[in-house]
Amino acid sequence: MSCIRLHPSGHVVEAPQGATVLEALEKAGYALPNNCRAGACGECKVKVLEGQYDQGFVLDMALAPEERMKGFGLMCMAKPVSSELVIEWGTADAKPKLFPPREKQPYVVTDRIARTPRIIELRLRPTREAMRYWPGQYVMLGDAEAGVPLRSYSVANAPRNDGELVLQITRQDDGRTSAWVHEKLVPGARIEVSGPYGTFIGDPSVETPVLCMAAGSGLAPILALTEAALRRSYSDPVTLLFSASTQADLYDAGMMSWWEARHRNFRYRPTLTREQPADAKGLHGRIPAVLPTLFKDLSRHSIFVAGSPAFVDDCVAAAKALGARQDLIHTEGYFPQNPPQTPPAGQLLDVR
Repeated sequence: MSCIRLHPSGHVVEAPQGATVLEALEKAGYALPNNCRAGACGECKVKVLEGQYDQGFVLDMALAPEERMKGFGLMCMAKPVSSELVIEWGTADAKPKLFPPREKQPYVVTDRIARTPRIIELRLRPTREAMRYWPGQYVMLGDAEAGVPLRSYSVANAPRNDGELVLQITRQDDGRTSAWVHEKLVPGARIEVSGPYGTFIGDPSVETPVLCMAAGSGLAPILALTEAALRRSYSDPVTLLFSASTQADLYDAGMMSWWEARHRNFRYRPTLTREQPADAKGLHGRIPAVLPTLFKDLSRHSIFVAGSPAFVDDCVAAAKALGARQDLIHTEGYFPQNPPQTPPAGQLLDVR
């Protein structure tokens, strides 16, 4: 057994004998980018700071001799030999590379579920190569030829082997795309998806308590981020505050209950703004108002907020009043016509 230490976060992952670094990281829930798992694409290239490892056979086009001299290795083939291997990956100083977006990727609607009177959940499966994305990112959906404009929708699930995407879409007043989704997209429909876009992903190696705040279908990216964190056995406290108008607007309660039962560090607190909660211990009021009753100090918390711009602004102000640090605050505000946001080229993977 060896251990892999992530620098500079200091987080440690155990690597069973014979396992590659990539396998050990994936088992611990880390989404280190990779594509071929055969030393040929170079996507899993990171710098090894300390320790010895067996690199195995890799192609020079993926790992040039000069890169080896500088300490870089391909983690899909690298097997630790020393008791500890220190790699530089996943921090504020070493932000994860993002996958370049691709337009018009073919998907089929495999299921649709009414979550609330205004929100439906679509489940999509790719018919070709699965889209690769980070939890918290979004895709664009629409049909320009039919006069349905493209609109952005966050992916509500962490990446899966079968490539399934889960989208939770609110029907907007006078919203042509959301009306098309609600009225036309039934199981079996073939659609085109573009993405992924956005940088609402945070630091994959951060080790702090986490507070997530969401309203309406702003819950979608929060679900993906929470699923990814719990999947990698995140041990610090994770609290999810969800704001809804009425009891009928709360959804995914079953998943929340399962997460609470499965992960003792996860806590779910819904709050209603237009009616009293059925549970005597339930919360009533907007999140910015109830936040001080739940937390006295947020200076060590990573904060994730998703919802309307006004909701995001108010939640951030309330969190800062409790000491939240700007560098640990991540936000996603929904505008009626969000354009696709492609990160700078320097933050994208080279997939040539």
